Amino acid sequence: MVIIFGLSLPLKSQTTSDGSSPQFLFPDFSKGQVSLKNGSSQTALLNYNTLSEKMVFEKEGKLYNLENSQMIDSVYLQNSKFVPIGKIYYEVLLIAPISLFIQNKSELVPAGTPAAYGGTSQVSSTKVLSSVELSGGYYNLKLPPDYIVKADPVYWIRKDNNMYSFMNERQFLKIFPDKEVALKRFIKQNRIKFDILSNLVSLVEHCNELNQ
Repeated sequence: MVIIFGLSLPLKSQTTSDGSSPQFLFPDFSKGQVSLKNGSSQTALLNYNTLSEKMVFEKEGKLYNLENSQMIDSVYLQNSKFVPIGKIYYEVLLIAPISLFIQNKSELVPAGTPAAYGGTSQVSSTKVLSSVELSGGYYNLKLPPDYIVKADPVYWIRKDNNMYSFMNERQFLKIFPDKEVALKRFIKQNRIKFDILSNLVSLVEHCNELNQ
C-alpha cells in the first residue's frame, strides 16, 4: 500500500473562498476504501478531481494523487464504486450484461466578462484551459477566482466486452441499432432525460430486459 499512497507529490490542501473545491466531485473528503487486485484493501480520506480525473487522498492536511491505478481493482466512496480505466476512473452506475458507467470529467473555463442585464459572456476566442494556470499547474490547488469548473460528463456502455460512449439519445441509439424502435418507445413513454442518472439506469436496465 506504500506504493499506492506514497509516491505522489504532496500538495497543500486549499479551497475556494466560500469553502468549496469545485473541481472535486464531492463537497468534502470522506473515508473511502481502496481495493487492490491482490485482495488487500485500505481506507483513506478520498475525493475525485474531475479536472485531472485522478482519485485524490488527504493526509495530514495535504493532498496526493492516488498512483499506480493498474494495481487497483476498485474504489468505494460515498456509496459509489469507481473502477480504473487506464489512468482515470469511471463511476459504476449499473453492472449487468450491459453495464453503465459515467466518466466524471470537467473543464476549467473563464468566468466570463460582465454583459448587459447583469449576465456574463464568453467570447468565441476564449479558450478552454487544458491545465490550471497556477504555480506548478496542479489541479488539486485552489483554482483562480476568474475561472469556473464546467461539468462535462461522458456516459459509457459496456456491451459484449466493448466500451461505447454516448452523451445524448442519438448517440445512445446507435449502440443498439437492432433495438432502436423499442428503445425510442421506452424513452418517450417514460420521459427519459439523458441528464438524469436514475433515468439512464432505468433505460439500460430496459436494454438488458430486451436482450434476455
